[in-house]
Amino acid sequence: RNMVTGASTADLSVILVDARHGVLEQSKRHAYVSALLGVPHLVVCVNKMDLVDFDQDRFEAIKSELDAICEKLDFNDVLVVPMSALHGDNVVDGSERMPWYTGPPLLRYLEEVEPESDRNLRNARFPVQWVVRPMSDEHHDYRAYAGQVAAGILRRGDEVAVMPSGATSRIEAIATYDGELEEAYPPMSVSIRLSDRLDISRGDVICDAGSPPSPSRELQADVCWMSKRSLQSGDRFLLRAGTAAVKAVVDELEWVLDVHTLDPAPVSGSLELNDIGRIVLRTSAPIVCDTYRENRATGCFILVDEASGDTVAAGMVTEARA
Repeated sequence: RNMVTGASTADLSVILVDARHGVLEQSKRHAYVSALLGVPHLVVCVNKMDLVDFDQDRFEAIKSELDAICEKLDFNDVLVVPMSALHGDNVVDGSERMPWYTGPPLLRYLEEVEPESDRNLRNARFPVQWVVRPMSDEHHDYRAYAGQVAAGILRRGDEVAVMPSGATSRIEAIATYDGELEEAYPPMSVSIRLSDRLDISRGDVICDAGSPPSPSRELQADVCWMSKRSLQSGDRFLLRAGTAAVKAVVDELEWVLDVHTLDPAPVSGSLELNDIGRIVLRTSAPIVCDTYRENRATGCFILVDEASGDTVAAGMVTEARA
């Protein structure tokens, strides 16, 4: 649960591996989750090298195993660093006891790595969080839509579509507490006024009229199951995506990740705690989303157990179907 939450907004993951024990199941799982959630950079610190006498052969064996694992995962770059945190070797400065390692120490790399923006600035997405209606004599007819820009750039005068209804209008004004703006972009929180009075409520998405997503009633998604209860086909949940909330039922469990091989495996009836798998969900009402690969902000969701109120899964949309 904590790994999924942290990695969902991270630019880089650091994974610790004990040089005595090598790559364990949890390290593989964390690397897979990082890749699944679109983290572009991975650093693996092979720690406690002092307990294996700073043996280069031991490090190279672990690095070879990590290279084989990362070949199956989608990272922009992977750095493997031999370390002894107890003595400071390759933490801030290079290690005299491991002269065979020629790469950067950990903190130098973290200071110099260039974070890459995962913001989609092409297709505008503005999930409506709140409809602003003062209903005062001074602002009798005022109506604006408040929220956070999830993707793209919204400019005054732009033609927009409101999904899932498909109604169109133009942006009349973009405002913050400090005054009006000409444009807004992620992750700015603003309010938007439209030229036309439309029926818009929380959960609707204001989009670029030229590239609106199609409302979907069926989602194929990768999920990280975070509950002690099993996930089975036919289970019902509350699905929260952005500012929208709809009821959803699990139509199919397609596969579960084999953590040892990092390959999909057949599902034996259910997903269990900490399993990662692919499922198909059917929603009670149309939902507006993109695939997670296209947009991390509008392609993710959580599943909530309505009886307990617990968040039981985090999901990334792989395909949205009408």
